[in-house]
Amino acid sequence: MEKYLINPNQKISKINKDIYGHFSEHLGRCIYEGIFVGEDSKIPNVNGMRCDVVKALKDMGIPVLRWPGGCFADEYHWKDGIGELSNRKKMVNTHWGGVVEDNSFGTHEYFELCRQLGCDAYINGNVGSGTVEEMNEWVEYMTFDGVSPMAELRKKNGREKPWKIKYFGVGNESWGCGGNMDPEYYGCLYKRYNTYVRDYDSNNKITRIACGPNVDDYHWMREVMDKVKHKAQGISLHYYTIPGDTWEHKGSATDFDTKEYYKTITRAYRMEELINNHIAVMNSINPQQWVQLVVDEWGTWYDVEPGTNPGFLYQQNTMRDAMVAALTLNIFNKHSDRVMMANIAQTVNVLQAMILTDSEKMVLTPTYYVFKMFKEHQNNTLLGSFITSSVIESKEANRTCPKLIESASVDENGIIYSTIVNVSDKKSEKIKCQIADSKIKSVKAEILTGDIHDKNDFDSCDNVKIQEFTDFRQLKDGFTLEIPACSVVKFTIEV
Repeated sequence: MEKYLINPNQKISKINKDIYGHFSEHLGRCIYEGIFVGEDSKIPNVNGMRCDVVKALKDMGIPVLRWPGGCFADEYHWKDGIGELSNRKKMVNTHWGGVVEDNSFGTHEYFELCRQLGCDAYINGNVGSGTVEEMNEWVEYMTFDGVSPMAELRKKNGREKPWKIKYFGVGNESWGCGGNMDPEYYGCLYKRYNTYVRDYDSNNKITRIACGPNVDDYHWMREVMDKVKHKAQGISLHYYTIPGDTWEHKGSATDFDTKEYYKTITRAYRMEELINNHIAVMNSINPQQWVQLVVDEWGTWYDVEPGTNPGFLYQQNTMRDAMVAALTLNIFNKHSDRVMMANIAQTVNVLQAMILTDSEKMVLTPTYYVFKMFKEHQNNTLLGSFITSSVIESKEANRTCPKLIESASVDENGIIYSTIVNVSDKKSEKIKCQIADSKIKSVKAEILTGDIHDKNDFDSCDNVKIQEFTDFRQLKDGFTLEIPACSVVKFTIEV
């Protein structure tokens, strides 16, 4: 029997709700068809936003939404997406499928979406193909409450008062699709562009995000951190879990064997290593820890579903993805002292999506339910916790991962939330949990479980869903349970 200790006396750090953030790029059917259908659509909508999708995301507890990219951000010119729809310029989305982008979803529509969702805004600015003036004017357009050309233009377009921006990313993947820059060059460029990302409202201090590294590029982290440490509040990290060994053959989202499953899981667990190593570099440059880590692109990336546009990145979502999401969110919780925000890619119909749509149909994925289970962690205080666990190994990936991965937090009312994931494909595990120096008043639990291949689709949309979990025994100072294979269990504990 494995031992699980939760220490309510050890309050470590606040879990920023934005760790549970999301990312919606102008890519495939994420925005168009997935979120935005237009006011004339037969699909029920409010100001063009799908009612079913908005409700589902609100129920899941979406805290912040990154937009407009991604690679798209560095070819996006914001003035093309404002004003009368008939006058908006069309463009070719060269990064994603070569389709025509009609710019019917722009700045005003994005903030309307945030309003409906009740979430904060994370805007990514164009450094790759945009000018300093363009970025300056966009920030002025969005946030200045006074007399200026951009404020007047905003009012002319129907918005009297400015919006609030919580986060602003100065470029995206500048080492790649955002300009193929060297880190020294980008670091200097960041300081120039950031100068003109002004705080026009003293009550709306924008948190600036510098473009950090891809995966384990510690040289990029070191050089950029050295340049931006006095000018940025966050620096990004991008890491996708890919079971295949090449980008051309990433593996199927649904057709995989046990070896490929464990290859995926152990590579997902690499997030622990990457966070530790990048934070070590950050701390060596900035021991005062002015700059926080932002993992603003993460998730699984497989080959697209057969018969779909390769540039749309549409993939199914199984219990394997739920395992990746659960273990990753537990890792983020454990590092909440330094991880300020994370944004899974992407919200609807793209990569590790929360929701899939087909015309008027909508289905919630296993990943969606993981985020819904974990939402109580948002803004809670991380507690000290530890679980013993055997280790799984993937010889194909040359990596290992604990079989059991957990985190625990407490809310302002003293309620403890514990999320435990068992990533084994077949073996359940017996666990004895002890809450230190506590007497338990009540325990309740819920579970997400199934075969590693289980999924929800348009023919069977409730195959995977959250269910009540009662297979545990409450003790005076904790509980015992047998956690099934391939499952996530959330405990709500009143002491």
